[in-house]
Amino acid sequence: MFEEVLNPSSPVFWLIILFILGAVCLFIARTFRTYVRFIYPNAKYEAIGNPFIQEKELNVLVENTDLTTFKDRVNVLRDYHIEGQTASSIQQSFDQHFLDTIMMMRNESPKKLHAFYDLYLQKIDFYLVKNGIKQILRGNNKRQLMESALLPQTKELLGRLQDTSKEDLPHLLASYGFTEELLGEIAKETPDFLHLDVLFDKQFVYQLKELQVPQKCETAKQDFIKNMIDMLTIKHLLRVKQLSYPLDACKTLFLGEGKQISRWRFDQMADGADVSGVITALEGTSYFPAVSSKMEQYTKEKSVQVFETSIDSVFLQRIREISLQNYLTFGPSLRFLVSKEFEIRNLKAIAKGLAEDLSADMITKYLVKEVSL
Repeated sequence: MFEEVLNPSSPVFWLIILFILGAVCLFIARTFRTYVRFIYPNAKYEAIGNPFIQEKELNVLVENTDLTTFKDRVNVLRDYHIEGQTASSIQQSFDQHFLDTIMMMRNESPKKLHAFYDLYLQKIDFYLVKNGIKQILRGNNKRQLMESALLPQTKELLGRLQDTSKEDLPHLLASYGFTEELLGEIAKETPDFLHLDVLFDKQFVYQLKELQVPQKCETAKQDFIKNMIDMLTIKHLLRVKQLSYPLDACKTLFLGEGKQISRWRFDQMADGADVSGVITALEGTSYFPAVSSKMEQYTKEKSVQVFETSIDSVFLQRIREISLQNYLTFGPSLRFLVSKEFEIRNLKAIAKGLAEDLSADMITKYLVKEVSL
């Protein structure tokens, strides 16, 4: 029997060979299928690029004297088709462009990544939900502009918020999956709004951690989460230190272990007596050179806003590194998505600045640029 199997003239021998070859081909196909799915979209996004996080392109735009010239310049340079005559309508057109971009990326990605893009859209929309919740907690019944929302589910929640009292708010939000910790803060007689912002960020981080993506994309996702935690943690601690929050309140702002901000470094930053103490504790991280260079400006202006763009610029550089480390899978797509978000933020800031006749120097202060470290 064994000799029959090994006999090249036997049909059984060739059936076994074909089976082995088929199994090998199937294994190779499964291994490289994820890589193949990213070849076209990654090449496409790199060809489009993100010019409006680059200093040269931004300097050209802020020198425009009116909204019409600015809009025409944007439409000529890249794949933008911006409409509108006022700053508000132009900003809405930028928002629609961003929505269209994310939907395009979603449709061109593997199905297992669709949920990631859906969650990212929720993140973009969430500032409207946060504002609506805060208005209710303040006793303000001002109606939200639901047309500003990108997603139908956001519009639905905003509509329900308009008819909800402060007492009924926790019950409503619980039905939408908000965490117990966040609901507990909302239920307090006098909620801490800054702490609420931290809890909103913590909820998004938790949702992102729980999100399933293709196995080959998991490393990029985890690195993205950890670098985002770093960025958010630094911003939160700078704000609470400027507001002179007590130490025990600062300790509650921990979002989890980041890429560079571990628990021990977070505790060291939280123990700092003031904004300067937080920055000193960042020494040894890639954020330290950027934020420490702004200390003189902070001393004059007394606003942690002067650190924001520097922190975001370093975050963009971290995303660039994730792209290079995960070049064959999700890296370039992730970089294009995050950079596009900052591009839109920059362009909306320029539109508003031009409409208010702000100087080029004043507008530039609020623009986030990708810098080399």
